[in-house]
Amino acid sequence: MPGLARVIKCLVWDLDGTLWAGVQAEGDAPAPRPDVLALMDELRQRGIVQSVASRNDPGAGARLLALPALAGRFVAPQIGWQPKDVSLRRIAGELNIGLDALAFVDDSPFERAAVAAVLPEVLVLAPPDLPALLARPEFAGGPGTAEAAARPRLYQEEAARRAAERDFAGDRQRFLESCAMVLEVRPAQPADLPRIDELVARTNQLNSTGYRYPAADIARRVADPAGYLVPVARLRDRFGAYGLIGAALVDRQGAPGPWLVELLMLSCRVEGRGIPAALLRLLLGLAAAAGVPALDALYRPNPQNRQMALLLRALGFRATGRPGPADPAATGATVYRRGTAPPLPPYPAWLTLDVQGFAREAL
Repeated sequence: MPGLARVIKCLVWDLDGTLWAGVQAEGDAPAPRPDVLALMDELRQRGIVQSVASRNDPGAGARLLALPALAGRFVAPQIGWQPKDVSLRRIAGELNIGLDALAFVDDSPFERAAVAAVLPEVLVLAPPDLPALLARPEFAGGPGTAEAAARPRLYQEEAARRAAERDFAGDRQRFLESCAMVLEVRPAQPADLPRIDELVARTNQLNSTGYRYPAADIARRVADPAGYLVPVARLRDRFGAYGLIGAALVDRQGAPGPWLVELLMLSCRVEGRGIPAALLRLLLGLAAAAGVPALDALYRPNPQNRQMALLLRALGFRATGRPGPADPAATGATVYRRGTAPPLPPYPAWLTLDVQGFAREAL
């Protein structure tokens, strides 16, 4: 079975001596290296965002990042006098990704050694490593999807959401209601395949099994609507559009017996918004509308996805003790089951659903 191959989602840059030659604080006029800018452009096309961890004066650092060649390139930059490992933890926290999804490049052997000692999960690089970076499998990224190209903007919109939540005078549910979230769900189309493949490769926390389906297996399911249900989800709110943020693979060839959710996966950017619960609730409703008595879901634990098991239990799914089907995608997975008889769990109260191409009675 394919394992959880390492995927770098954010490359964090030092500034002085790395992004440019010399030390800005010593009076050098910073000129970003052209090879570095070209590398950033290619990584962005692959869906890998960039950030900064620099021990520097915060005001001077902000002015540097506003240079025309650098403006808008970075998300969650950390410029100050704190240790680099503190900055890296903050970046991972703001982006809601694991430390093992970070790479850090610095010209200082001391800083590299300090980060490696405190945060062994982070991939630590020196500037001489950069020319070979694009050939490394950790930096393969995903296909050139619209979501990949827009990822810096999407993270910047997420920062605005977090700032608004911090400033909101009320409880979290009232804040979520104020966001005016609309969840659009529809059957997958062939044009969605590159983004679905990207979700398969990139998602860990909100991924029910972690199995990395080959692209051909996903395409076969999308092309067989009689045997498989493949819903995709898009989300928007008053801050902007998230893009295509989730999908599920549902095998319904065993009908009239239970349908099987082979995989449920969502971008970590929508964590805490009730989207996984809404998708599972919709699948329960679709199964009930089709006369299917129960919905099964595969769950395989990994170090990052325990919340998926908690979600299944919260929605009334119970582990059956049965192994999954005899195929690689189900190896080591547990089957969770919930009946489709009413009452079904409610949808999150703050979500407006825009369901297209599915039976309305499923709602």
